[in-house]
Amino acid sequence: MIETVKELVAAKADTAVALAKEIWGYAELSYEETKSAAALIAALKAEGFTIEEGIAGIPTAFTAAYKCGSGKPVVGFLAEYDALAGLSQKAACPVQEAVEPGGAGHGCGHNLLGAGCFAAAAALKDYLVREHKDGMVILFGCPAEEGAGAKQFIARAGYFDGVDFAYTWHPESVNEVGSKGSVAIMGANFTFDGVAAHAGAEPHLGRSALDAVELMNVGCNYLREHIIDAARIHYAYSDPGGTAPNVVQSHAVIKYEVRAPKVSQVQELFTRVVDVARGAALMTGTKMQYEITMAFSDYMANRTLGAVADACMRELGAPEWTEDDYRLASEFLHTYPRTTMVGIREKLGAYFEPEELDAALERPLDSVIHPFDPKETGYHSGSTDVGDVGYATPTVMLHMAASCLGNVGHSWQNTAFSCSPIGMKGMLRAAEAMTLAAIRTMEQPELIEKAREELKRKNGGSYHCPLPDYVTPPIGRY
Repeated sequence: MIETVKELVAAKADTAVALAKEIWGYAELSYEETKSAAALIAALKAEGFTIEEGIAGIPTAFTAAYKCGSGKPVVGFLAEYDALAGLSQKAACPVQEAVEPGGAGHGCGHNLLGAGCFAAAAALKDYLVREHKDGMVILFGCPAEEGAGAKQFIARAGYFDGVDFAYTWHPESVNEVGSKGSVAIMGANFTFDGVAAHAGAEPHLGRSALDAVELMNVGCNYLREHIIDAARIHYAYSDPGGTAPNVVQSHAVIKYEVRAPKVSQVQELFTRVVDVARGAALMTGTKMQYEITMAFSDYMANRTLGAVADACMRELGAPEWTEDDYRLASEFLHTYPRTTMVGIREKLGAYFEPEELDAALERPLDSVIHPFDPKETGYHSGSTDVGDVGYATPTVMLHMAASCLGNVGHSWQNTAFSCSPIGMKGMLRAAEAMTLAAIRTMEQPELIEKAREELKRKNGGSYHCPLPDYVTPPIGRY
């Protein structure tokens, strides 16, 4: 089966690599991925997939489905293709040099993610056709993971209800089915409105919206002492109300995001942040309103399917690196300052024994598959909307090395790796792992049933979107 899967993916490799490079070149931001989505759709149409565009009210979201026989079981792959602002960088170049100064770049490797899922979906389709197997393959085009997300809106619209299980991947610096989860998150814009006045002549007539924002920040900073250790509170000024210090600002907007391991914890913490905002408005005589803009559920790999994906990754092994790959990876690793290297060594301590770490960093490309621990209950502090799919259907996201060990995400280095031979090799091995895992899962109905029973214990039998019903995708507003 290993050779069969490698043959199936190899047949899609040229198209997948070309897609990854094309999407990397477009580097489109959240909800603006028109060219990137179109490129994926064109490739999937050429493979015979049936396309539904603009799903869940999002113009750049789509499904691509291929049915064989009865169309059961249904397999989902989750493709992403949005870029990040300000991370433009030349491909495979270990010196910081933007393609377009100030432009966007694929600093999280979503060009590889989307093209890798294409290769897996197309390879699995070919397998079902060739072997006369029943099943349906659906690739979900999921934009804006770096923005307000799409998967929670797609899930809320019911698109995952008939999916038996889903696989996806993410470019990383290590090879593993991640044992730890990702935390839930909720974000909102807080708008304060007051009264303008001359700050010198008649300040007593003004009611400062900017003062309200400042007081909200003070209150939330004091709140940090009284929340669980795993929670986070972030904020950024969206509109400080103007640039004239001699005017009492009558309008100001600030963005807040809160994170915690579980959706219920995020919702409780968000309520407390809203109370702080209300207090700030009361103290300043201003009016406050807030608009929820995004929320992701927590993600934890389905343990049943995680074991399947782990076994498949072990059978396939790590990407096959060349001496040129090791040399390039080493050049990139040495672009990080000493302080960053301290953090890198600390992080990699979770994967390598102390006596192994120096050797690993001498040739800094991961060449092993790190074990999946189904008993792990901890969380990383990042968030992803894959969590919402994981509450709607059994879901696993595997990690495959597509950059040097210790590489920092959302960086110019990551943009360069995302259009490099190293990135492409990681992408194709991820496609093989997802294809093999999907075949193994499809051929064991009892495994699918066990995975779905695990899901029922997790979500109580149905998916509950963390977003209120009235919140819609912030197209053109994010």
